[in-house]
Amino acid sequence: MSVDTTGPGLEPPPEDAPAEAATDTAATRIDDASPLLHDRRLLAFFTSRTLTAFASQMQAVAVGWEIYALTGRPLSLGLVGLAQFLPVFSLVFIAGHAVDRFDRRRIAMICQLIEAAGAATLAVGAAMGWLTPLAIYALVAVFGAARTFEGPSLQALLPGLVPPERFSRAAALSSSLFQTATIIGPALGGLLYGVGASVAYAAVACAFLAAAVAMSTIPRPARREHRPAADLAAVFGGIAFLRKRPEILGAISLDLFAVLLGGATALLPVYARDILHAGPIGLGLLRAAPAIGALGVALWLARHPIAGRAGPKMFGAVALFGVATIVFALSTSVAVSVFALAILGAADVVSVVIRSTLIQLRTPDEMRGRVAAVNLLFIGSSNQLGEFESGTLAALIGPVNAALLGGIGTLLVCAAGMKLFPSLRRLDRIEAG
Repeated sequence: MSVDTTGPGLEPPPEDAPAEAATDTAATRIDDASPLLHDRRLLAFFTSRTLTAFASQMQAVAVGWEIYALTGRPLSLGLVGLAQFLPVFSLVFIAGHAVDRFDRRRIAMICQLIEAAGAATLAVGAAMGWLTPLAIYALVAVFGAARTFEGPSLQALLPGLVPPERFSRAAALSSSLFQTATIIGPALGGLLYGVGASVAYAAVACAFLAAAVAMSTIPRPARREHRPAADLAAVFGGIAFLRKRPEILGAISLDLFAVLLGGATALLPVYARDILHAGPIGLGLLRAAPAIGALGVALWLARHPIAGRAGPKMFGAVALFGVATIVFALSTSVAVSVFALAILGAADVVSVVIRSTLIQLRTPDEMRGRVAAVNLLFIGSSNQLGEFESGTLAALIGPVNAALLGGIGTLLVCAAGMKLFPSLRRLDRIEAG
């Protein structure tokens, strides 16, 4: 359900990777997530991904507050989501095909450099006073296009750095680092925006640039033996693959509709300014709250991975996500709102870890980019479309009613998913093929 965007991906280890699991000592290390950070390649990847998340969260706070301050319309917040979605919809299948054909590391690095340039443009525009709503929408679309290629690249790149038996812990550790950035990023973004919009955007640009530098230190992987053909069947191969794996399709679809209907976080600028009267720093706290809850659960999962009843746990997490959204919608207290958002984030990370593990461990390496692209279209775009849906509904029926309907809709989606995807409902171990 998350902006996973989350979802970290993992590939089989390179042929020259050490067979650490062959000894008792290595088996002991597998039970601990911390040795994962001793691998320089993996550390560079986590650094790059965390910095990207950090920059994206700072940017989201700054753009959300500025566009609402410029227009005073909740619909404008929805248009920001729409501006990010349109490039995803247009480019996602091309992006997935490119990720399976070319150097995934280089694609991610180029995208991060583009994002750094876009943030620098926002900083200059804010400093010089020509940053209009139209200019913001255009630049947000550039970010959306870059992330359309960056997301599948990151999901498909990580598996080559971690043996399959460590995947679940690595996914949880990656989520922990991501959520840490999601906690710090919004709070710092709100604080820096209080100093000046150009200062916040300049910090975003620096973080994206540092992410690209970290990505450049990962050695170039060996050339893949199987590369997809340059034809339409190969481009849309991810869809054909998912049609044969109903448990994966069900997990992606469940998150798609839950996030699409339950995207109350798009309304945080409205809640912070008009309902909770918390200001930009309060907005940063509200945006960080889901990550605080998610971080606690992700750290737990890094040491205690989901061993069984994965399907029921995923449906339970989605239902809890809906209940937390309802509580947030009705709250007029900053403390209650922060608590509800923290529970929402905790439930979300359970769904993210299950979904990402399913996708990566049950997808062959030569298909990972295209399957990740479909996942991005379903999950990543649902965040942007969810923002558009929430902003549009808020303009029509008010922000409280819009958020409330979103939470109720999530519960209905959960109930429908249990009936439509029985294989996911009965899923026990996510590692099983």
